[in-house]
Amino acid sequence: MKWAEGIDKLGLGLYFLLCAFAIANIYSVDQKLGEKQLVFFCISLFVGLVIFVGRSKFFENMSGIIYIGGVLLLIGLFPFGKEILGQKNWYKFGSFTMQPVEFAKIGTALMLANYVSGPEFNLNNKKSLWTTLAIIGIPAVVVLAIPDVGSMLVFIAFFIALYREGLSGLLFGIGFLFAGVFLISLAVDPIWVAITIVAIIGGWIAMNYYKMSWNVISISGIVGSVVLLCGLAFGSPYILEKLPKHQRERIEVLYKGEKAFRDTSGYNLLYSKTAIGSGGLWGKGYREGSVTQGKFVPEQETDYIFCTVGEEWGFAGSVILILCYMVYIGRIYYLAEQQKSGFNRVFGYCFASILLMHFTINLGMVMGLFPTVGIPLPYFSYGGSSLLAFSMMTFIFFKLNYSDKNSLV
Repeated sequence: MKWAEGIDKLGLGLYFLLCAFAIANIYSVDQKLGEKQLVFFCISLFVGLVIFVGRSKFFENMSGIIYIGGVLLLIGLFPFGKEILGQKNWYKFGSFTMQPVEFAKIGTALMLANYVSGPEFNLNNKKSLWTTLAIIGIPAVVVLAIPDVGSMLVFIAFFIALYREGLSGLLFGIGFLFAGVFLISLAVDPIWVAITIVAIIGGWIAMNYYKMSWNVISISGIVGSVVLLCGLAFGSPYILEKLPKHQRERIEVLYKGEKAFRDTSGYNLLYSKTAIGSGGLWGKGYREGSVTQGKFVPEQETDYIFCTVGEEWGFAGSVILILCYMVYIGRIYYLAEQQKSGFNRVFGYCFASILLMHFTINLGMVMGLFPTVGIPLPYFSYGGSSLLAFSMMTFIFFKLNYSDKNSLV
């Protein structure tokens, strides 16, 4: 059929597969929630159909309004938001709740794609650089003030899209360096971390001494870097101590193990690992998981839904699910790179990178490789806001891809 030309069957097929498998697993945890997730999925399909039959230029033309609307929804949480588990990041309408940060990501992706694809954009120009940082930074700062650290971390995904458009990879290296110094200094005596920093930088200077142009700027840069990194090393334990108790314990779980906090922040992780490990190679069978059916893991239908897969479907089922996500995310990156339109390409990279961040952080959190920060697994975790927002991004991108493939330009 001619109208079907340009529809990416593999991408949409994986979307339906992930959503269907998710509903089945949520149903296993809680039958009523599984039925509600099916309703959310039907609503998402209806919204997706509306997006698909609409004009693709709508999203490019209205990106500014959508972005501003998303930021205003975030700001509105401070006077009107409902506080749940210490975070005021929900609107409550009767029995329904809505998490606006999920939709703010869509607006940010659209706005960033619109600006970056414009003729005046050039990352070597300070105005362009600061404008892109403002587009990302405004909603990210509001989200951090809520506070919702997990969702704020997802905004790093937009820098992956900017890297494709020419952003220096040095910024990623600096970010990883500071994060590494912070985490290592919590496990090792800061004095040894500082000595290592000075030794490494000193060795680098010795190897490049005759290649460097020694002036006030270069010397100030080197001294400033040493002071900042050493200051972070000595300040890391103090920063950890000043964090709220639940956030501090979530980080300490990585070093001391979940059993040290089995009655507080380590409880979820302890039973999550128990559930995943008890599944063995082939799993205990659908709705046969003792940890799942016993409801030992709080939030198992949302952030910790992966442990249900590990227990009931085993290592084999978990690997298949992970491969499906990897193929799906890789497919979106591939399609984004094939776009003739700069707007389509940047939005595709933003979408794929958001999925990648959610996927990586959620699995790392469930397996104890990352602190618990409340990040849902895309399409899989229970929740109407998350499913609808990810579905909207899905259908926006596949609509853009469809239009691009049928374009005569």
